[in-house]
Amino acid sequence: MAKDIDKMISALSAKKVPIATLDNKWHRLFAKVEKTDEIEKLEKKLNELLRRQGKINNEIKEIKKIKKNLMDEIVALMENESEANKVEKNKKLIDDCNAKIDAYNDENMDLPKEIGEVNKELMTATMDVCYDVIKENEDGINQLGDWLAKIRVELKKNVVRKQEMEIENQEIYSYMHDIFGAEVIELFDMKYNPDERQIKKE
Repeated sequence: MAKDIDKMISALSAKKVPIATLDNKWHRLFAKVEKTDEIEKLEKKLNELLRRQGKINNEIKEIKKIKKNLMDEIVALMENESEANKVEKNKKLIDDCNAKIDAYNDENMDLPKEIGEVNKELMTATMDVCYDVIKENEDGINQLGDWLAKIRVELKKNVVRKQEMEIENQEIYSYMHDIFGAEVIELFDMKYNPDERQIKKE
């Protein structure tokens, strides 16, 4: 199974696969198919990576705003010698901002690859469970198809039997009517089928 998964991941690597947990179609799929423990584990891991990526991007934006404000402040204070300490303090804070941005950028470089790998594992696990359900359904479809085919044959046979019995009854009744006459037949009708005889009278 591990080799099969490796093959599927390899095949998926050449395709642009949507992020599963951001795709409504993927979520709707599991109204029909039950998630395995593996799928739930990979889904959680992928969502954590996406949240981390989102947090890093927001942090970078906020730090860049702070950095810009600090630089604007330095420009405004440059001509004022009494604010030299403030300028140095801002420069140090800008260095801290740059260090944080670099660290976040380094982490952010690895995240897309990690997100892609986990997403492909999740998609592979999804395909695996979906094909299991499809195979199970196909087995059921084939069994029901065989059952229906047999029932159709039996139905046709029974329709023919019913028609043969109806014809036989009509022929027997006709012979009896010819041999015994209407009066005798009516007496037997009263004995063997009184309800039908009453209907005829009415």
